[in-house]
Amino acid sequence: MSEIALARINTFGPSPKAGFESPSEQLITLTYGQLQDLLAQAVHKAIQPLQERIEVLEDEVEALRASQKAYYERFSGDILDHGQRLKKLEKVDPQPLQKDRGEILRALIAANGGKMLAKDARQKMHLSKELFSMLLATMSDYIEIKPLHSDNRRKLLIIRTS
Repeated sequence: MSEIALARINTFGPSPKAGFESPSEQLITLTYGQLQDLLAQAVHKAIQPLQERIEVLEDEVEALRASQKAYYERFSGDILDHGQRLKKLEKVDPQPLQKDRGEILRALIAANGGKMLAKDARQKMHLSKELFSMLLATMSDYIEIKPLHSDNRRKLLIIRTS
């Protein structure tokens, strides 16, 4: 009976059968060149998907660089345009009436020896403080404004010679 039980055990399920050798127990003979070829093929198969992924990533990086360059060029162009617009806004061209007032102010200061207190000039020209301030801003190329040496709160207007 034990022989029957042993025979049934050997034929039952995934366990090894009598006279069966597993593939790991089989002896395979390869030359060094054959082993080297098998390893090279295995490495190539393992590396090939990674190389393809690297190529895809390199293409994506190149596309991002091109996009970044285009964005940078557009952005720098926008900055340049905004700078030019700002420059135009900062430059105040005197209006015809301001030109006349500017000439009057220069003549008034010249008549007083090239120097005059700002308060006196404003009062003689009958201008408000705001209008006189705007006039002086447009006349910065012709008139220099300095604090009076004896009283820094008072401003002295001097005709520029150069």
